[in-house]
Amino acid sequence: MNIAVIGAGAIGGLVAGYLVDKGEQVILAAHPEHVAPILQNGLTIEGARGRLCVRLPVKRQLEEQVDVAILATKTPDLEEAITQNFEYLKDTRIVSVQNGVRGEKIIAEHLGAGRLFPSIVMFGATYLAPGKIVHNFEGDWIIGGANSGENEMFHEIIKVTSKIFPSPASDEIEGMKWMKLFINANNCLPAILGKSMQETFSNIPVCKISMRIWQEGFELVNKAQLTLSSLPTFPVERLTQLIAMPLDESAKVFSSIMLNLSKEPLYGSILQSIHRKRPSEIDYINGEFVNLAVSMGQKASLNAKLVQMVHDVEKSGKFFSTDDLVNQTKELMN
Repeated sequence: MNIAVIGAGAIGGLVAGYLVDKGEQVILAAHPEHVAPILQNGLTIEGARGRLCVRLPVKRQLEEQVDVAILATKTPDLEEAITQNFEYLKDTRIVSVQNGVRGEKIIAEHLGAGRLFPSIVMFGATYLAPGKIVHNFEGDWIIGGANSGENEMFHEIIKVTSKIFPSPASDEIEGMKWMKLFINANNCLPAILGKSMQETFSNIPVCKISMRIWQEGFELVNKAQLTLSSLPTFPVERLTQLIAMPLDESAKVFSSIMLNLSKEPLYGSILQSIHRKRPSEIDYINGEFVNLAVSMGQKASLNAKLVQMVHDVEKSGKFFSTDDLVNQTKELMN
């Protein structure tokens, strides 16, 4: 199978490197600043599985037909990636890996939904520099149910992805996408502070903000009658149990979970974008709760405030202190 990976960030670089290591034919399409370093030095992955360096073709855009294209850009970069590679994406199968729930809608608008396989990555990675990725922790690569007439390709895709990560098939991918949104919703806090996940969530008052993010989001999802589906390592019951606990207790449990995610410093996807001076996906994560609230004539005051603070960091290049974060959200915590 000829595979294209579009995007050489944390997830794109990780899956491209691991697929090449398993003998797959992979072409990497990346931003211009990635091309020369990867061609010269290869793609290096360190972390959970030790150190790996591979060589692979890398270009600014696709120049040939492939069997499957893995769209691994962040949601804000999707339209540009599709436009640049449209000639070789319009007739091929697409695997999407975007956080949030809007990536597949954007892809379908441009390429149709008939050859689209939505997926969710539960493993974690950090982008350090062009061609340098840290694999922080292991996890599943969940592949969404096949569309009509694509069952054979669906199973072929799973055969390939399961070479590098456990790849359970799911026909509840939309509910899982909403569930993953809750996990990603806390990435805004390290982005606001400019700190690693471990530094950020060692602070219990900040963990209390995380729990309020979830409570606000869960109330909105319930009002909208959206169905959440359990993820392999994060069942719906864990979410509901945590947000039902007294805040002091749930914050401590959450802190313990986050501090044990990775031995290496772990930076959320939003902060990684800020460090790279790329548009972050905040509007497609916490902003999704805000949009959901607006659609029902409701408010998501805490999430809206955090979206604003991330945009302030993006514009100014200056991070907030922990005291600033706690003080500016204090009135929204009740």
